[in-house]
Amino acid sequence: MLLNRANLDALFTGFNTAFKTAFAGVANATDWQRVAMDVPSTTSQNQYGWLGSNFSIREWIGDRQIQNLETHDFTIKNRPFEGTVGVNRDDIEDDTYGVYGPLISLMGEGAAAHPNLLVFELLRKGESQSCFDGQYFFDTDHAGYAEDGSAVSVSNHMGGTGTPWFVLCTKRAVKPVVFQRRRAYTFTRMDADTDEVVFSRKQIRYGVDARVNAGYGLWQMAVISRQPLTADTFAAARAAMIGIRKPDGQPAGFVPDTLLVPATLEGSGRKVVMSDTKPNGESNEWRGSAELMMSPWL
Repeated sequence: MLLNRANLDALFTGFNTAFKTAFAGVANATDWQRVAMDVPSTTSQNQYGWLGSNFSIREWIGDRQIQNLETHDFTIKNRPFEGTVGVNRDDIEDDTYGVYGPLISLMGEGAAAHPNLLVFELLRKGESQSCFDGQYFFDTDHAGYAEDGSAVSVSNHMGGTGTPWFVLCTKRAVKPVVFQRRRAYTFTRMDADTDEVVFSRKQIRYGVDARVNAGYGLWQMAVISRQPLTADTFAAARAAMIGIRKPDGQPAGFVPDTLLVPATLEGSGRKVVMSDTKPNGESNEWRGSAELMMSPWL
């Protein structure tokens, strides 16, 4: 193929189509969207002062009572990311069989899967990174409330020393993790003869870049356990989330709908929420109580 401007433009159009097709194929089935809310961003960072706010409905007796919602100085800064490949101009010129099309498709798949790395890294590191209340996301002494509204410590960490697994509430307006998108993943090129690297090294470059980041949402919607994954430990983690209350003592109403496990615990997870019976032969009351989600990103 003669690499004139028209042919290079046509080649880029084909590569861009391959990139977008591969991106869409992966993006429509990514794990991160199940545990993180997708938030647009128009500046270098977003401030989530409303995280941790509690809202309750009361019987209207007398004047309205204005609820002073808590605010927190919690900010997620956007970060730039890129991936670039360089191809010898002669190889592109001699590529009769479309060898580089699959490479571009791999770039599209990698870009679509990239949010998984950011989102699930937060869950993996949640025992040592802070969220909106200044505590570690998974901690034993978050500020909480008892049934009478008095202050108590609340835990979303069930202890243990083994491989971590999680119960999550993922079907509400807010989710456990935030994925923030300033600039979408975009396929770009440097293939003009006037580009220094093309001129001096005969190297054509194709790349993808984006400005995104991930951060913690509500710790109340996620519980971690390092205990062996059994019906009893699952029930304890589930109860810990359901027991969380608002400042007026009302239940927060968060109910786990997802059991998130790494690949090494998939079998145990199936026994807990998918099996008809427990290992001792008794009926499994937790069957169907949560959707099992195995993620290779953990």
